[in-house]
Amino acid sequence: MRYPDGGGLTAEERARREQVRLAAAELIEDGVSDAEIARRFRVTRMSVNRWHRALAAGGRQALVSKGAGGARCKLTDEQLRQLEGELEAGPAAHGWAEDQCWTLARIAEVIRRRFKVEYTLAGVDLLLHRIGWSVQVPARRAAERDEAKIAAWKDEQWPVVKRPRRTWVPGSASRTRQARD
Repeated sequence: MRYPDGGGLTAEERARREQVRLAAAELIEDGVSDAEIARRFRVTRMSVNRWHRALAAGGRQALVSKGAGGARCKLTDEQLRQLEGELEAGPAAHGWAEDQCWTLARIAEVIRRRFKVEYTLAGVDLLLHRIGWSVQVPARRAAERDEAKIAAWKDEQWPVVKRPRRTWVPGSASRTRQARD
């Protein structure tokens, strides 16, 4: 899933909500009660009251959408595309040859080197969501792992360790009088 605005409402949803506020402004100016406006637009009376106060204080301009919330991205759209290319190249292309796992710290370092911009680890996580990447923890396997021996153990030893349950023995849920073996 991509988060083009960093999460939250899309531009269409913000525009729709703005239209509701502006339509409510007409009714407020016509003297319709807050309760009636809330019922018509299926919003709370508290929202209508807030719109009423905003309209009185700043006119219709106060009800216009202010755009996407949250901090602005420090990277341009072009830099975000470049970052995605850098990430697809893998950690080895940036000097981390010991393992092929991206960490938030490594990505922050790539951003600092390539774009001269500092990001916190939490900021890198949000940035990754913005470009459609997600944090994934790789399954770590021991280098000495022998799949053939594991399969043989499951076939030979596991049935011995896990005997089938004896279903013919009467059971009891009582703590004071346990079932006999």
